[in-house]
Amino acid sequence: MGISFDVQATKPDYSHLFSSVGSAAGNAASSNWLGDYAAIKNGSYGKLMKAYYADSKGESAWQSTGTTATSKSSKSNVLDRILEEKRHPKVSKEAQKANAELTSGLSSLKTSVSVLQNDKTYTDTANGQSAADKVVSAIKSYVSEYNNVVNAAKNSTLANKTAYVANVMSTSATNADKLSEIGITVNSNGTLDLDEAKLKEAGVSKVQEMFSSKNVMSYGSTVASRLQFAGAANGSNATDNNGTDSTAASSASSLKADGKALASSALYEKVKDKDGNETDQYDIEKIFATAKSFVNNYNRMFDAAESSSNSGVLANLSHIREKTAQNADALKQFGINVDEKGKLKIDEDTFKKADMSQVQKFFSDYGSSIATSASLVDYYMTTQANAASGYTSTGAYNVQGSSRYADTV
Repeated sequence: MGISFDVQATKPDYSHLFSSVGSAAGNAASSNWLGDYAAIKNGSYGKLMKAYYADSKGESAWQSTGTTATSKSSKSNVLDRILEEKRHPKVSKEAQKANAELTSGLSSLKTSVSVLQNDKTYTDTANGQSAADKVVSAIKSYVSEYNNVVNAAKNSTLANKTAYVANVMSTSATNADKLSEIGITVNSNGTLDLDEAKLKEAGVSKVQEMFSSKNVMSYGSTVASRLQFAGAANGSNATDNNGTDSTAASSASSLKADGKALASSALYEKVKDKDGNETDQYDIEKIFATAKSFVNNYNRMFDAAESSSNSGVLANLSHIREKTAQNADALKQFGINVDEKGKLKIDEDTFKKADMSQVQKFFSDYGSSIATSASLVDYYMTTQANAASGYTSTGAYNVQGSSRYADTV
């Protein structure tokens, strides 16, 4: 499956990407039901039913009794089976991968925006790192994470989340001229390109204005708001078809992304000076933002998943808790404390004063291990849950969750 994105420079409109964007609930419900009815009566469903009720000799499978047509008693109701498949559709491996990448990508993108909305990003630091270098690094991260989210959304079946991604893309298209001033180009497929030289020419204050957290109408504030809703699109009380809390799956997927990031060498790349030469300084703000996200998602996952009855979920939660307990002393050195309930708390000052080379060394093992177990928690939570469907687990129709995708637009 796939979606081709078409950005019109003169009149950007992403509503055609996802049918749940910009449509009234009542109209959406009516159109979806009428569409189902038309498909069943005249389309592929009708052909399937005719083929199903035809016997192997080509004779009619319908037997007339007076004026009433009845099917062979051995045949089950194919329409019921079709509707049952709509309630519990199967998800391809490609879609499962896209769903996981979208969920973790949204968390990473949210972190990138948070860094760009932090006033500290726009000030020189005592260790010699200039604000200009910090801004370039933050924008590069933003563009990269943004593109990952857009590409994952194209194959994802998580309708609620992709609806908010469409809103983010629409926001970027609307602000294309302003983004161009800081070296960011909005491509026809919805992704972004960065001209680093133009970004440096634009200056720090221009970027800060674009992403200002003090102006609720700024580009950065609007995107942050959309991402906040996208992260909670399933709702804190949302459950999948097996009664599993979907918040746990989302948090586990985000924890996996944070763990992998903290274990990667990319996060600890040394910053460059104004001449482009590598210094011996780390981008501490970026590393701390990732560590803080790790702690938050760690706690959220346990809050949501501990009530699960899935043995796979519980086994991996137990492994994560045990791994963390074994490393409690090491975590404490970096300002991350484990309380009596097994939850984490991070102290910003202590973490930022820590030796980042030791942080990297520690998380290369601990972060990777937690990421692996979190991935398995996400897997067991979402194996049956991530199918996009217009129906709830009880069979009721869910307008917001019924987005339909066209192969091409």
